[in-house]
Parts: sequence; structure tokens; C-alpha cells
Amino acid sequence: MNYPVWQLDFFGGGLLIALIAILHVYIAHFAIGGGLFLVLTEMKGYREGSQPILDYTRQHTKFFLLLTLVLGAMTGVGIWFTIALIAPAATSILIHNFVFGWAIEWVFFLGEIVAILIYYQTFGRMERRSHLLIGWLYFIFAWLSLFAINGIIGFMLTPGEWLATGNFWDGIFNPAFWPALFFRTFLCLMLAGLYGFLTSTGIKEEAFRLRMVRYCAAWLLAPFLLFLASAWWYVQALPEPQQAWIANFSPELAPFLTIFLWASVLLFLGGLLMVIRLPKTATRSLAVVLLLLGITYMGAFEYIREGSRRPFTLYGHIYANSILVKDLDAVQAKGILASAKWTDKEITAENRLLVGRQLFNIMCSPCHSVGGPMRDIKKMSAKYESVYAMEAEISGQGRLIRCMPPFVGNTQERHALASYIIEGLHGRKEQTTPPPQLSAPPLAPLPFDPERDGYVLLAWNSLGMHSISDADGTFSLMPPANDLFAQLVRRGPTPEVVTEGVVLSFRVEPGFEKPAAQVGFWKDLPALFGRSLPDNIGLSGQGLSGVMQLKQAGKSFVAEKVPVVPYPARGGYQPYPSFTIEARDKGTNTLLAATRMVAPVATEMGCKTCHGGGWRRGSTGISNAAAQDILTMHDRFHKTKLAAQAKAGKPVLCQSCHPDPMLNAPGKAGLLNLSASIHGFHANFLGGRGAEACALCHPSSPQGATRFHRGI
Repeated sequence: MNYPVWQLDFFGGGLLIALIAILHVYIAHFAIGGGLFLVLTEMKGYREGSQPILDYTRQHTKFFLLLTLVLGAMTGVGIWFTIALIAPAATSILIHNFVFGWAIEWVFFLGEIVAILIYYQTFGRMERRSHLLIGWLYFIFAWLSLFAINGIIGFMLTPGEWLATGNFWDGIFNPAFWPALFFRTFLCLMLAGLYGFLTSTGIKEEAFRLRMVRYCAAWLLAPFLLFLASAWWYVQALPEPQQAWIANFSPELAPFLTIFLWASVLLFLGGLLMVIRLPKTATRSLAVVLLLLGITYMGAFEYIREGSRRPFTLYGHIYANSILVKDLDAVQAKGILASAKWTDKEITAENRLLVGRQLFNIMCSPCHSVGGPMRDIKKMSAKYESVYAMEAEISGQGRLIRCMPPFVGNTQERHALASYIIEGLHGRKEQTTPPPQLSAPPLAPLPFDPERDGYVLLAWNSLGMHSISDADGTFSLMPPANDLFAQLVRRGPTPEVVTEGVVLSFRVEPGFEKPAAQVGFWKDLPALFGRSLPDNIGLSGQGLSGVMQLKQAGKSFVAEKVPVVPYPARGGYQPYPSFTIEARDKGTNTLLAATRMVAPVATEMGCKTCHGGGWRRGSTGISNAAAQDILTMHDRFHKTKLAAQAKAGKPVLCQSCHPDPMLNAPGKAGLLNLSASIHGFHANFLGGRGAEACALCHPSSPQGATRFHRGI
């Protein structure tokens, strides 16, 4: 945070570094393997007494020299230019800690330049032995450059003991030094064959062309198994979290791991195909395709290597936002603005968005573009409908989202950053809307005469407010299943609970008799619970009216899992439907007592706040878009495939994995119960916000449709 920020927007998030570095690395590896290719091919020409091979080698040398010394050198300078501007703090650390290493590498590079120039200019004119010696010197200098650079590049991902000692040699000979050196050496040899295809396919004489193309194919194919073995060794040398990232196909790296694996297969098969006698045009086209596939291969590898460092630029030492690990607590205590040198120091109503932009530049722009191809912040934050939701996402950084640094700002800075993203980039303004009105008040209680009535009928539900998920076709968090309880008491000097000789029945108020017309639960039943039920019949076999069963343990009658929903047939939303409970004499059917109870049920889960998609209907319900995003996030964090399962027509029952006493679901061993899992996960994003955070998911908001009350 001691340097100004190069504001790139579309080209942000490391795009410039990626474009320049991948091209440079692709050429640089060829500069090493290609050097060995030149001298061994020249020796092959002398050994076989073949002037055509020597002529080909000279032509290939010209191509080699122009590509490596011109484009390779230009992109090498370009890397220094871009990293110094985009990641100046990390670049400064690399320079100051490894200045001797850089000096050695530049000496080797100078030796390369001199050697290749002499090699090309004296080809066919210098004494054979001396010319080969120059060729060998070039390759040695080139490989020694790799030796030096490999240590510094490897240090960025696996600093090892350097974190404790700060010793130059601990940094150079880091845990990944040797596997990375072998990996890159074999890759250099393979690229020599790939580039060789480009020149050998241009040979006019067919027999000689086929011979040289097959020779180049041997360079590509011979090191392949050793290359893959060294890649495995390389992975084993990484820190354990990075190994897990790669082995488990982290969502951040999965596309590039897939490209790397498929490109390995395609390159090998392409090399085999080049061995076959093909028409010149086909061979030439295939050579170009393989060369392009090669740079894709290199790009995938470099992205995996770079991505494995996240959230660090130098693993374990400095975060991508240029905050040193050792300074994290100090910055968190002071705040970002007080610690940074190139920002406003106070946040006001007038400069809130400007400061938010400054915070974005420091904290986010090293990894995120604005409207660009590299982790576009506009695309990634599009689903967050409010500043509050964006703040929640920012709070989770570094907790569950381990590929991102923790947000170290105070609450004001967090609010300013979230405001810039939501209001500044998306143009959304906070809107206040009046609380929605309930479609109708609950029905009045039935009359009771304390002087003449001989019985009192008590009724209640056991769940309080029963929140159900109406994410039809996607998942079921809680089905419509309200438990109704009733107890008949005979009045007198010694009141008595009556359990024999009576029948207790229940029926829902008019308009709520057909919940299947309002929610898709019954269509999802076979996939969720493995069975079908008639419409409007609940999981226990109860409908919206019927006879209650006696539970001797509590001396009460119960109707279990009654499938009432808060959507009456007249339309609107009514989370307080009422039931009439009657107690009748079993023999005479005489009405002994009647009462009316409310069975609260809500669909006001505010998942849309953070998952997007809006409400399903009016101001309630989980929309398909929100439900699908929930499953997508679950897949991302837990390596499941629930989103694909739901899209295939198999909605997900959360209790199929997570234990839940509400449904008597045992779940899978080792997993948290459903409530603990949900609350524990969301606490990482919503901690420290009090009852306001609860109201995002539970129907208790004073501005909500339910408001956790019954007309009080």
C-alpha cells in the first residue's frame, strides 16, 4: 500500500501480466530446449554426412534467433514493466532478496546472446568442432538461466525455510526447486519438437520433410512420460493446502486443470499423428494447431501455478493486495485508509463512493478487472442486490473463501467499498419500500362461556413459526409439515384431562384446503422422499382436515405434518392460517368444545438478498435463480454436484446428507446437522450484525411480510 495503483479496469486482474508472461515463458522454454535441438541436429547432420540436415539447421537457427532474441527479449522486458507497476511491493521484495541471483541470471543471459549470435553468423564458416562448442555454450548458458530463474519463481509459491530465516539460499533452493527444474527442463525439450514442426513442415522435398518431422516428433514424445512424472513430483512438493486445491479440482483452478489434462492427451496424440505420412498442407496445418495448443498448455500450467499462490503474491509472506502477513493485525487495527499512503483519510457522505473506488484499487484490483475477462467484479457481484449483501460477501473473505485475502478494513471502509461496487459499478440505489400487508387478518377466536361450558379445549403447534422452502424443482430445506396439538380438559374443582371416549378433529380455514395448487412440493415428492402422495396430503398421511390421534405420553391429541402453506386460494400471502379444533363425544357425536388456533407458516426466507433472483411471488418465496445459485455455491465449497442434479430434474433434499431432528433424518455420518451447518456457514458472512442478520433468513424483519407476530 506504499505505491500508487495503476488503474486498469478492463485490463485489470493480472490480464496484462498473463498476456505478456505466457508468451514470454513459451518462447523462453523454447530458447532452452531449442538450443539443445540446434546443436544435436547439427551433430546429426555431420554424423550422417547430410547437407540437407545442416541446411535445415541453419534455417531453423535464423528462425530461433529472431524469435528468442527479438520477441523473447521484448516480452521479458515487458514482464518487468508490468509487474513493477501492478505488483510493486512484491517485485521490490524479489529484487532486494535475490539481487545476486538476478545478477547471475543476467550474466548467463548475456552469454546466451553472444553465443547464439556467433553460432548463427559463423554457421558453415567456422571449424566444425569450434562451432559445435559455441552451440553447446549457448545451451549451457540458457539452461543455467533456467536454473537461476527457476529458484526465484519457485520461491514465490514454496518459500520454505526462507519465511523463518530470510536466507538467500533457503529461498533459491526452496522445496519445489528440483521438481520444478526437471519439469521445466522436460517441457523445454518438448517445445523444441513443437517449434521444430513449424520449420520442418516447410521442407519442400517430401521424403526429407517426413524424416525431419518424425525427428521433431521424437523430441516431443520422448520426454513426455518423464515430464508427467516430474509434474506429479512438483505437486507433491507444494504446501498441503495447494496440493488439496489441485487434487480436489478447486473451482478457481478446475477449468485450467481440465485444459492441462486434455492438452496433454491431445499433444501426445498430435505428435503421433505427425509421424504418419500426411499431405504437406495437412501436416503444416497440424503443426500450427499443435503450436497453438502448446501455448494454451503453457498458459494453463502457469495459471495453475499462479492461482495456487492465492491469496498471496509471495506465498505466506505478502498478500495479493500488497499487505505483508506480519502487518495484517496492525492494518486491521488502524484501518486501510490510515495505513495506505495514496488515499483519502476520512470517509464522508460526499466522498463515500470515491473512497470506495480507492479501496477497490488497493484491495480488489490486483485480482479483479472491471468489465474485463479476468475475474470481472461486475459479473461476480451482479447477484448482490444491496450494499448490505455485498458487505456480507466482503466479510467472508479469508474465512471460507480462502483464495482471497481477509478484508482488513473497519466497518466504514467495508461499507464504502460495498457501496462503490453496488452503487458505483452497478448503479443500484438503496430502495425503501413500505412493509407489505397481510392478505387478511387471522380469524377471530370461537366464543367461550366460562359459566356454562363444561370443557376447555386447548390447541397449539409445536414449531412456532414453521418456515418452509418453496424452491420448487430445486431443493427442499423444510417441507410443509406443521404439527398440531390439542388437549381437552373437563372443568371442575379438580380439572381432568380427557383422553377416552372423545374424538378430536381439525380443519383448516376456507381457502387453504388445496396447497398443491400453490407450491410444487407434491411434484417433487418422488425425488425428495422416494414416494408419491395424493395432492394436499402430507408426509404423515394427514390432509388439511381429519381426526387427531391420541399421544398417551403427553395426554394430548396430535395431527402430524399437516401440509399447510401461507398461500390462500384468494391470492396474496397469509402466514397465519387458522385451524378449527373440535372435541366431540365418541358415542353421541355431541360437540363438547371447540377452539381455533393459528398454525404459523412462512416462506419468507431472504436467500435472494445474497443469492440474487428476487422473490418467487411478491415479497416471499425462493426463486429458481436464487435456489440454483445456492446449490452452485454448495458445489463450489463442498465439491458436490447438486446444481447439475437439480437441473436434471432431481431436486435435492438437504436432509439426505445433513441430520435433522425435525424430520427424524439421520443424515450422513460426520456431517453437521442441518441447523448447525447453515448457521455456522453463514456466520462467516453475517457475524457481528445482531438481529438484523437473523431477519435476512428468518421471517422476523419489521419490514417483512410476516414480522413474527399475530396482529399484536
